[in-house]
Amino acid sequence: MDVLAHLVPAEHRWIALTDGRVAVYAVWPPEALQRCRIEHRLACSGQRLPDLWPWLTALRLENARRVEREASTEPVAGELEWPDVG
Repeated sequence: MDVLAHLVPAEHRWIALTDGRVAVYAVWPPEALQRCRIEHRLACSGQRLPDLWPWLTALRLENARRVEREASTEPVAGELEWPDVG
């Protein structure tokens, strides 16, 4: 996920390089409208973290809701498991 770099503290900001790699970009302030990536552990709803930034907390809560929605969806007709007839 790419977010606006000014929303992310410098030590957590990963900027994509032209060769596809990412690097921690500790320059503050970033360029206007520059986007960056954040570590998976910061956005993962399965990790316990303090409320670093309100938008990140909202992202983590939404990720948790999405996982719950996907886990609770009814299987489609071709995926039903039928009991064995003995």
